[in-house]
Amino acid sequence: MYLEIGKAEGSKQIRELRPGIYSLGSDLENQIVLAGPKVAGRHAILCLRPGSCWVEDLTLGGTLLSGTTVHGRAEVLEGQDIRVDGYTLRLFRDKPEPAQSVSPPKESHPAPVSLPVPAPAPVVPEVDASSSRPERGVRDERLLTLKQTIKQQILKELLERLDIKRLTASHMEESALHQRVLSTLEGIVSEVGPRLPLAIPAQVLIKEIYDEAVGLGPLEDLLADTTVTEIMVNGPTRVYVERKGKIELTDKTFLDDKSVLAVIERIVSPLGRRIDESQPYVDARLRDGSRVNAVIHPLSLTGPCITIRKFSKVPLTDDDLIRLGTWTAPMRDFLKAAVLARKNIVVSGGTGSGKTTLLNVLGGFVPESDRIITIEDAAELQLKQEHVVSLEARPPNIEGKGAISIRDLVRNALRMRPDRILVGECRGGEALDMLQAMNTGHDGSLTTVHANSPRDSISRLETLVLMSGMDLPVRAIREQISSAVDLIVQESRFGDGSRKVVNITEVVGLEGDRTTMQDIFVYEQKGVDAAGKLVGKFSPTGAVPTFLDGMRARGVKVDQTMFDPQR
Repeated sequence: MYLEIGKAEGSKQIRELRPGIYSLGSDLENQIVLAGPKVAGRHAILCLRPGSCWVEDLTLGGTLLSGTTVHGRAEVLEGQDIRVDGYTLRLFRDKPEPAQSVSPPKESHPAPVSLPVPAPAPVVPEVDASSSRPERGVRDERLLTLKQTIKQQILKELLERLDIKRLTASHMEESALHQRVLSTLEGIVSEVGPRLPLAIPAQVLIKEIYDEAVGLGPLEDLLADTTVTEIMVNGPTRVYVERKGKIELTDKTFLDDKSVLAVIERIVSPLGRRIDESQPYVDARLRDGSRVNAVIHPLSLTGPCITIRKFSKVPLTDDDLIRLGTWTAPMRDFLKAAVLARKNIVVSGGTGSGKTTLLNVLGGFVPESDRIITIEDAAELQLKQEHVVSLEARPPNIEGKGAISIRDLVRNALRMRPDRILVGECRGGEALDMLQAMNTGHDGSLTTVHANSPRDSISRLETLVLMSGMDLPVRAIREQISSAVDLIVQESRFGDGSRKVVNITEVVGLEGDRTTMQDIFVYEQKGVDAAGKLVGKFSPTGAVPTFLDGMRARGVKVDQTMFDPQR
């Protein structure tokens, strides 16, 4: 078939059309763009089938067929006039001779939606520069609003046809449930397919609604994106991610607050946790171990908020940290020797500085022969050794009972014959139990604390011990710390998104009331380059650890030249 498009001033153009469904209107997303003051964004649909053609008006009488207003759908015969504002369209089986050739426009337009029939080529008449057209940003905003409305309507229809909560409660197999939801959804979308805007492909719509119904909605794509390390949802319309240490706003959105709450419920329910007005925040984890925090009304005034700290399916190794510039080979070798020599190590740093990643790498240095007990609020450590027991704290139940704290687990771990105890983070009274364990035969323990420097981490540990409720003198607390902790590894995140071990510091002992320390390795920042990347240098200070002889006595070989600044 051939379509002749004539304009009021007499110019015409001819396009060959294949069987298919074509959208007419003023929006650039249409396959046939008609620029005019009375042309709607999506004005009409023209359907070409072998042996039949019809036109459907999508406005209130804005399309004429042979001078008669089209109401709904009308059959089009060869040569009949279809009038839309100042345009006249005619269909012919054979190519007519054009009265005036019109060159196709130079600007490119989005490809049409894939249809069950061969995809037709876009038909775009010359755009009249004088006609009033909405700006691209306005059209994008309008299209997004339309897409959200369509998704809400289809999701509502899906929930009316399928009671997903009831099917889930009936213990239907997950694969069967997902297949039933998908087939029902595909049927609904196929029913409304001809009316979908061309800029919203049906398969994209099916995937997004499917994720909304049985998955984590728009977060599914972000969780699958290996470049994303953190996801931050600030209400239904603002979703941020962290890539390469930098935060950026995405184009992902939820339908409304209820959709965000539904995602939170899907995350916490399998873990036996809850979130409601009486318990408006929760910590949880995904199946892959990623850590989740959620906050809802009345604590959050911007709507339900979700923060997901992603963990790669393949944990970073010590060589990866060298490649990323987090530390150097000599620093790695020294800390590996310290772990093998059963030295107690505290990893210190701010939020997002990479403490857990580094703790996981250090834990990987523990020999296979050792029995390891890990204790965390939400299980994040991914140790590869076989003899590992992972313990996870438990929040109170709906009655406010049954809570198991980190401190309870540390005490219990001492009865489990541990060779090594790894505490994901000391943030309360468990610090006292951890120090006592380090001082009573459980050497080689590892933990993390929030602090901005090695000196601050000592003060932080003192504060945490006081939170245990034990009325201990400060002198006694400092003696415990200086006796228990051998090394503090300080990690920081910089403005360019990089994480670096800025200090490896030995806790030497106590002189008077002051804990004495010495830096073994340091990172010195020199500045930033033209690309905004950090410029600096890792170097040993020349200080030799006081426990070096003890390491050798345990059979751990240490190359003393690694401490030479002139190396």
